[in-house]
Amino acid sequence: MDWESGGHRLSKVVRVARVRLSVAERRAELLRAAVEQIEARGVAAVRIADVAASLGVSNALVLYHFSTKEKLVAEAFTYAAEGDLAHLRTILGRRAPALRRLRAAVRWYAPSGPAKGWRLWIEGWAAALREPALREVARGLDREWKAAITEAVAEGVAAGEFACPDPAGTALRLTALLDGLAVQMTAYGGTVSRARALEWVDEALARELGVERAALTAPSTAVGD
Repeated sequence: MDWESGGHRLSKVVRVARVRLSVAERRAELLRAAVEQIEARGVAAVRIADVAASLGVSNALVLYHFSTKEKLVAEAFTYAAEGDLAHLRTILGRRAPALRRLRAAVRWYAPSGPAKGWRLWIEGWAAALREPALREVARGLDREWKAAITEAVAEGVAAGEFACPDPAGTALRLTALLDGLAVQMTAYGGTVSRARALEWVDEALARELGVERAALTAPSTAVGD
């Protein structure tokens, strides 16, 4: 086989495949690459050229879809967060008691050590202090997370599963605990073990909902549980 001509044909096929991507597919590809580069390099250090090089495309192509680095970064965080929010809604939308769904949601969100996802969000929080566009993105996504938890708590109260006079306050306090643990576990590895963090999360959830901690793991006969 003529490897040189074969390689040329393969390269041509790859280029043609890239040309055939729809606008939505291309944007999604660029956003995934941006998320990976932010995780690897940090918001401050990442460049348009890094994203382009990771995909073998030109800087101009990236700038065609996202006119500035700031817009690319803000949309990359939105892209990543929407995936997380979709998973959260899937958990909270299960046909199970609200208590079971809430525990699954907060344990999924809880940091489990030096995960890339948490490094991404900590980078985003830091950059949001200086970038108005990213700050608005982060604020909006934070509101959506809290609203989803608040709604699930309110459902549990309405169903008589537990008593909680302030579902919104509960959502805020749980989120603050989880975010704080994420900083400790991601930035200062070894400060808190994953097992201890999950223990604290369970204790906080039980306390907020006025139930015994054992109730969080009690057998359930709910449909879909």
